[in-house]
Amino acid sequence: MVEAYLNQIVTAVPDHDIHRKFIDYAPSLLGDEKQRNLLRRMASKAQIEHRYSFLRPHPDAKGFDADGFYRPGAFPDTQTRMRFYEQHALGLAKRTLDQLNFAEHKDEITHLILTTCTGFYAPGIDLQVMEHYGLKLSVERTVIGFMGCNAALNALKLARHIVRSEPSSKVAILNLELCTIHLQETDDLEQLLSFLIFADGCSASLVSTHPAGIELQSFTSTVMPNSADQITWHIGGLGFDMVLMGRVPSTITRGLPDSLGSILCGQRPEDIEHWAVHPGGRTILDAVQKSIGLPDGMLRQSRDVLRRFGNMSSATVMFVLKEMLRPGTAGGRGCAMAFGPGLTAESMLFQTAGTNA
Repeated sequence: MVEAYLNQIVTAVPDHDIHRKFIDYAPSLLGDEKQRNLLRRMASKAQIEHRYSFLRPHPDAKGFDADGFYRPGAFPDTQTRMRFYEQHALGLAKRTLDQLNFAEHKDEITHLILTTCTGFYAPGIDLQVMEHYGLKLSVERTVIGFMGCNAALNALKLARHIVRSEPSSKVAILNLELCTIHLQETDDLEQLLSFLIFADGCSASLVSTHPAGIELQSFTSTVMPNSADQITWHIGGLGFDMVLMGRVPSTITRGLPDSLGSILCGQRPEDIEHWAVHPGGRTILDAVQKSIGLPDGMLRQSRDVLRRFGNMSSATVMFVLKEMLRPGTAGGRGCAMAFGPGLTAESMLFQTAGTNA
């Protein structure tokens, strides 16, 4: 049987670090001093140092962004947010794809897969990328939309199916999210805490039968019972209304052990040398580590990505997988995992060959 390989991964973020500004600004949205202090304490424990955005931080302590996208009492409607997404998304896609020397692959690409849950328009980024780089008009394009943080694993799953059924295929995947354009003017502490972790980012990758990089071995999808309300994403009049409930880590802690046998195809956790877990937040990583019984350090790459970039929804787990391709990384069996609406755990077993130092 022909096998599929994740040959390359590149990543990019916008220029502006918004994290410190959010911590300074967000408490002003809360009317209760106790809640403001709690938000500050939770921010100090989030283990996030940087989050990037197309929004420029306002120099004034009372303002959020320098361009007035978020004005007190007049946060933008959904149409304005979608126009902002359309103005900036292609630029971030090109910044990312250029690192792949994508134009050099233009005659080889047969499929293009885009994942995003933070903005939509048509004709969309997929067609714009195809036109900008001069891809063949026969390239098959697929948009995986609104699946949230685990969409990248669904894209890799689809790419694996494609190259195994059509071995001459070469699949490009683009995971692009502008999460920071969906901040809500709210006094709901739990909702503000979810905004504390989200950021903008993009990853691009190539999947083919060429035996280099990460071998994509198997995929598993698991819906955890009685959890459909814990991660939700609805289109409202003032942007996309995102809910990431505080119960998510405890649901993972309870539900993941029962699914681990199928996720690992009967292997033991100690047989897995690389864990690429989507850093949905510090408490989610803690819940995965506790429920599987992983030693300290096994989620080092995930925690590092969270610290440096925050949660960029579908792009984030690709940032973690990129770390598995760094020079000096030992070869071995790996497991990637991400959580999204449902509450659904998408997972992938993979094999790295290791790279030279």
